[in-house]
Amino acid sequence: MLFVFRLKVTDLAKRFGSRKVFSGLTFELSTGDSLAVVGPNGSGKSTLLMTLLSLYRPTKGQVGYFEEDHTLDEFQVRVHTSFVSPYLNLYDQLSAEENLKFISTVSGGAVTGKQINRLLKKVGLDGRGSDLVAEYSSGMKQRLKYAVALLKNPAFLFLDEPTSSLDKEGRQLVADIIKEHRSQCITIIATNNEKESHLAQKQFRLGQ
Repeated sequence: MLFVFRLKVTDLAKRFGSRKVFSGLTFELSTGDSLAVVGPNGSGKSTLLMTLLSLYRPTKGQVGYFEEDHTLDEFQVRVHTSFVSPYLNLYDQLSAEENLKFISTVSGGAVTGKQINRLLKKVGLDGRGSDLVAEYSSGMKQRLKYAVALLKNPAFLFLDEPTSSLDKEGRQLVADIIKEHRSQCITIIATNNEKESHLAQKQFRLGQ
């Protein structure tokens, strides 16, 4: 049975001192919905994602997460959420397989060798699972972040500059992953790339 999750944002605003980043943002998304937040560098896209993820406190407004009619608490939101960003770090001293095992364990889950192999193949790292992440290129690390994100089959998937550091093949791989999984979750993409914005059903712009 597929549960319906919702994300409800009401009159959201964020300031840093006297600088207004965004204000008056109101929208609601349900499982299967996807939204691209588009704008130039410095327009507040990453700040919005951080605010939605409660990593920044909003200056005004509310963000609510729901499963059916049940409001999710902070712990439940973390359990159901995955985030891919160029600024997230992996464990360089561990292999890709060890990263996936460790992150799954600290998140309260368990992952089998078969699942790890399937995830690595999905992100184009088949046969590289035993290599240390320190030996990976920036593009390979970005691919591994997608494997980490898909570990928990997230209900909420946040992607900040989703194809950062990726070549043409990697960008197509990410597009395929988004298309495959967006019907199963709520997907929010922050991007300054018009082509990436079309991976989502809905778009709005910051920095206008």
